[in-house]
Amino acid sequence: MIEVAKKNTPGVLMLDVQGKTLTADDLALLQHPHVGGVILFSRNVDEPEQVLALTSAIREQRPEILLAVDQEGGRVQRLREGFTRLPPMLMFGHLWQKEPAHALGLARDTGWLMASEVLAAGFDFSFAPVLDLQTGLSEVIGNRAFSEDKDVLVKLANAFMTGMHEAGMATTGKHFPGHGSVEADSHLALPVDNRSLQQIRDNDLQPFMRCLPLLDAVMPAHVLYAQADTQCAGFSPFWLQTVLRGELGFDGVIFSDDLVMEAATAAGAMPQRVEQALQAGCDMLLVCNNRAAAREALATLDNISSAGKFETQLRHSSVRLDTMRRRQTPQWGDLQQSARWRTVHESLKQLLAHHTL
Repeated sequence: MIEVAKKNTPGVLMLDVQGKTLTADDLALLQHPHVGGVILFSRNVDEPEQVLALTSAIREQRPEILLAVDQEGGRVQRLREGFTRLPPMLMFGHLWQKEPAHALGLARDTGWLMASEVLAAGFDFSFAPVLDLQTGLSEVIGNRAFSEDKDVLVKLANAFMTGMHEAGMATTGKHFPGHGSVEADSHLALPVDNRSLQQIRDNDLQPFMRCLPLLDAVMPAHVLYAQADTQCAGFSPFWLQTVLRGELGFDGVIFSDDLVMEAATAAGAMPQRVEQALQAGCDMLLVCNNRAAAREALATLDNISSAGKFETQLRHSSVRLDTMRRRQTPQWGDLQQSARWRTVHESLKQLLAHHTL
């Protein structure tokens, strides 16, 4: 039996909780040794004080747990009431066309502000930034991307991640090796990218390669790159081991995208999805907004543990996952009184008031 939940060691499953306070069912699930992370959604959060109370309550149950949220900006911003309104990242790409130096500086400051507010609310990290190209094909990516120009995207993303690191937060680039060149939404269907491997290397893969020094984690896409492999990237040893680990030399964390998404069903039922994601090399698996599926994933992990499978991999995953912990814990009141927060907060208000997409 693998001991995946030693003190200060996270398990490999990230799941959600039901509401704004912990239920008895939440409390029971949080005690499962394979639970290593919790992600909060809009239904879980209100103003900063409530969010901090909830994240603190989760940490009281499992101090070693990792707490995450999607706080990208634009339409993907779970923390809203009492938090700074963040622009969609494409707004920085548009600003770059007129004022590149200002765009770079504001992207860096926004990465710092986003991370600081998320940390002050009790989280370890936000799943950010998006490194997908804005091609006009993918509505689900759309203005979440920094730019259609990979050179501009890399500059802005690196600035944003530098700001995140200044705040004390680890970065997560998504959706490897690029979700921007397919039309289908992987939440609803399996997108298929029929371009050649060389086309993908020359375009969508470039931001991941060139942002690598600032990337602490990567989340692969639930996209099938049909000319490269028969499995979508999140279940693909080719993409995660041969390319990401081998060719690029990435040794950070690999998070699966949500295994409940429709595109993930291509790997089979939940037990097959869990096993294939681990086999491909994912360090932490996300199963969100489906409590029955989360229980099935935990049962699968119990079976895997009992069989002694992935033992070495899970030990390595625990070491990697430890790097995602918050490095600073700012206090909300102190943060809002700081000169940098006030300046950036006002700059973002002005940007949103005077620029549209």
